[in-house]
Order: sequence, then C-alpha cells, then structure tokens
Amino acid sequence: MYKCALILAAGQGKRIKSDLPKVLHKVCGKEMVNHVIDTLRKSEIDDINVIVGKGAELVKANTSSRNVSYSFQEEQLGTGHAVKCAIDFLKGKSGTVAVFNGDAPLIKEETIKKLFDIHNSNKNSATILTSILNDASGYGRIIRSGDEVLKIVEHKDCNEEELKVKEINSGIFCFQIEKLVECLGNLSTNNAQGEYYLTDVIEMLKDKNEKVGALIIDYEETLGVNSRLQLSEVEVILWKRINNKHLENGVTIIDPMTTYIGDDVEIGQDTIIYPGNVLEGNTKIGRGCTLFPNSRINNSVIGENVEIQSSVILESSVGNNTTVGPFAYIRPESVVGNNVRIGDFVEIKKSTIGNNTKVSHLTYVGDSEVGKNCNFGCGTVTVNYDGKNKNKTIIGNNSFIGCNTNLISPITVEDNTYIAAGSTITDDVHSGELAVARAKQRNIEGWIDKRGLINKK
Repeated sequence: MYKCALILAAGQGKRIKSDLPKVLHKVCGKEMVNHVIDTLRKSEIDDINVIVGKGAELVKANTSSRNVSYSFQEEQLGTGHAVKCAIDFLKGKSGTVAVFNGDAPLIKEETIKKLFDIHNSNKNSATILTSILNDASGYGRIIRSGDEVLKIVEHKDCNEEELKVKEINSGIFCFQIEKLVECLGNLSTNNAQGEYYLTDVIEMLKDKNEKVGALIIDYEETLGVNSRLQLSEVEVILWKRINNKHLENGVTIIDPMTTYIGDDVEIGQDTIIYPGNVLEGNTKIGRGCTLFPNSRINNSVIGENVEIQSSVILESSVGNNTTVGPFAYIRPESVVGNNVRIGDFVEIKKSTIGNNTKVSHLTYVGDSEVGKNCNFGCGTVTVNYDGKNKNKTIIGNNSFIGCNTNLISPITVEDNTYIAAGSTITDDVHSGELAVARAKQRNIEGWIDKRGLINKK
C-alpha cells in the first residue's frame, strides 16, 4: 500500500515574532519541520510533500537534504486551502495520505505507523488523531458512535452535551487519497472566517456514509508551537525524551537537567556524561567514554574509551583511547587517531594526528599531517598562513618537536627526527637529523644603564 504525507509549513507564525519562518525554529538543535520529516522517514513513508508559503526559499534550503517535494501556498486561507495547494502532488495517486503540522515536532514514529495501520486495516476513508483533555475549551470535539466518528464540532458550535466531550481534534488526519482529492474540489469558504477548513472534508465523507475512525494519542504528541513560550515547552519535553532514551540504553547522565543532547546523537553503552555537556548534530560517541563537564561536540565521531574535558570538537573524529583537554579546540575536518593525547589549550585545525602522538599543551596544529608516535613540546606552532595562502606541514612518524618551535609551512619533517626547542624551521628536516634553528645569543654589557631604564635612588 502506497503511503505519503503532507506537511503544513506555510504558516507565518506572527506570535513567535521572528523573521525566520516558524517551522525553522529549532527544538533540541533541529528545525521543527525536519523533526517531522525525519520521523516520517523512520515510519517508512514513501513520499513527503512540504507545503510552503512565506519564506519558502528558506524552508526549501533547510530541508533540501531530506528528499522531499514542495507545494506552494501563496495566501493563507486555512488548512483546507493548504491541502488544496498540494493537489498536483496527490492527483493520480492511489493509497493513503496523512496530513501533519510542520510546527508540531513531538509526533512519534510508533504513532505514525499505528495511524496508517489502523486506517488501512479498518478500511477507513479518513482517520483522525485525537486526544483526551480534562479541559477541552477552545478545541473541536470528536463526536463518536463506538469506534466510528460521526462528526467534529467546533467549541463555539457545541451544545450542552457536546461541551462535556473531552476527546478533541489534534489537526492530524489520514485519508484515502482519491476520496480526499474528490472532497477538496468541493470545499468552500462559506464560513465566518472565509477560509477552507480541512475538517469540512470529514463532514463531506460522513454525508456520503463513508467510514471515519479515530486514534487517541497522548496530547503531548500533538502540541504545536505558536509562541516562544510554547517553543520552550516543546523543547523541554523533547529534551527529557532524548535523555531518557540514552539512560535506558545504558548511558550514565550525571545531571540530565544540565545536559543537552540533540535528537540525532548516538551514544554507546557505559559512557558517562557529566553536567554542562552539549552534544549536537549527527554526533556519534562510542562505548565507555567519559565526558567531563562543559564540552561541546558537534557533528563529530568519538571512538571508544575516550576522555574529553572542557573542550570543543566540531565536525571531526577522535579515535579510541584518546584524551582531549582540558580546553582543547578541535576544528572541522580534523582526524585524531587512537591513543592520542590532545592536551590543555591545544588547537587542531583541518589536520590529521597519527596514533600514539602527544600534543600535550599550548600548541597550534593547522593544515597538517602528523604521523604516529610523535611528541610536541608546549608552544609549538605550525605557521600555515603566509598572508595569501594556507600551506601544509607534514610531520613523519616518531618525530620529537621541542618546545616553542615554529614550523614555517610548506615544510616536511621526515620520520625519526628531532627539532631543538626554540627553533624556527624553514627548511625540510630529513630522517635521522636534529634540526637547530636559533639565533646566536648576545649579552650586551651595560645596555640597561646606557638606556636609563632603571631609576636609581
């Protein structure tokens, strides 16, 4: 059975008070609309069409990697009008389509699967996701007869008995495609708001004696975002969900209240995470790691049994049994090997660090290839920029770089070499050599007195 989905993402979101389209505001590091898209993909949906409006180009740019199609809603004339704008996407298709909201990122994979399963197994023409609220004020009520929905009644139109109903419409629907397309052609704006309502499709189907069902889910999953306050509320819910998932999978989070983990982060069993860590993007952390307080790791791969202390790692990889920090900065496109020591106040930029190498402290390694079993003294700098171009430094295996060395790239330091502390190296160093590049020391007698730099009393 063919399954597809529409995502309503054209709303301007005036109450959120932002120049950014509402659906692009992030929850746990990911745009709300991308949360919905990714969850749909996990639910084995064949095709996804995103209905965009104001800010369409921004929405497209931020969702382009998700392999979705787009429909355009120029005017905001209601949910029914939004779905009508996707008519070209729907025409000629046979199967099931579900309609989701791009500003409701908490919907779960298992809920989506269950919605499609119930819809198809019961041979419904439409199926509505609903929730139970003790205080249903302001919400459309679901009026049932057993498992079948008779109608949706808006709060203002409810009679005394209908007001007592606690089951509400979530705004998420599943339809048989052909029957939805037929009804869309008959939608009208004959109402107080002058808009096309998707709920009118339910009424049309019932007038034709079509079967309409409902699936009750936790209200939390249906929460939409219309303000910064609601955005923060949704953020907290998803943040707790994510942390709980990792806790259940064997990760120790010392203080979940002060630990931020993105939705796509993967963490191995027996890893310990201390307070203040921020883990973002498509980060993967192996088993048995220890993340001491206050590190940020973004779109990076961390091996097993790694220790990281108060450091930043961006778009890079770190091998097994390596230690990083405190206060290290590993910048994008860096590859750090196994059993490596990246120490305090070390910056690695677009470089490869071989296995068993030690870059212990106060060192900058940029645009470099560093071999195995090397040792960097403190204060070493690969001088990679000549004012116009970035140049490369190559350091072979088993090299010892003395303290306060400047390596003026482009330069090659071959295997099994030593560089004396305080050297400025401008020429290649060949295997087996010791390089010494220091100016000869001169002590000028009486220079202080001649300059009058010391006041004598």
